[in-house]
Amino acid sequence: MATMTGPKWGPKNGGAPKMIVFLLHGLGADGNDLIDLAPHWGNAAPDAVFLSPHAPEPHDGAPFGRQWFSLSDRSPPARLAGVQVARPALDAMIDEACATYGLPASAVVLMGFSQGAMMALYAGLRRKEPVAGIMAYSGMLIGAETLAQEIVSRPPVLLVHGEVDEVVPAAASRQAESALRAAGVPVESTFCPRLGHGIDDAGLSAGALFLQRAAAGIQSA
Repeated sequence: MATMTGPKWGPKNGGAPKMIVFLLHGLGADGNDLIDLAPHWGNAAPDAVFLSPHAPEPHDGAPFGRQWFSLSDRSPPARLAGVQVARPALDAMIDEACATYGLPASAVVLMGFSQGAMMALYAGLRRKEPVAGIMAYSGMLIGAETLAQEIVSRPPVLLVHGEVDEVVPAAASRQAESALRAAGVPVESTFCPRLGHGIDDAGLSAGALFLQRAAAGIQSA
């Protein structure tokens, strides 16, 4: 498996990391797209190192950018096949980071935007070693129909979505919320009025609170 590449930031307090926050970018971006979120959230999790890995594949629909899996075919079966193929690469990145920093998976939070959110939800709910939490922005729960049979861990989940998202409809996160609750996953959601496919101050604040709680849980473990 390829070694993880991409920018990192923190910990803000300058000490050894006690928490790892992955920032998983969307289709056609790369790790540089989300690393600027780290300073916003560093106050909430000053012991965290933020890792924003480049997805493993070049974007097949543009001459630049990366992808976790192809979305040239956006049908549900193709999306499911895509996350299934991409999941081992993300799992390897998580394992590699845990080994690098000497931390367990229970000290990891997965944050993803758009396609990155799809990856965070799919992989995070199926890991034998549970992560501390999942933050899914403007995403979608792929494989919802088999989640009850495949779910292995139930970390707390935060869903954030713009109400006027023109790329991934907000209904996708509402459906995810229902499916996650049905599977016994603790889930909270923030739907942002007048926001399209992006992250606003309300979403940043919701993420900061989520990370604060995750950090407190890790420290008390």
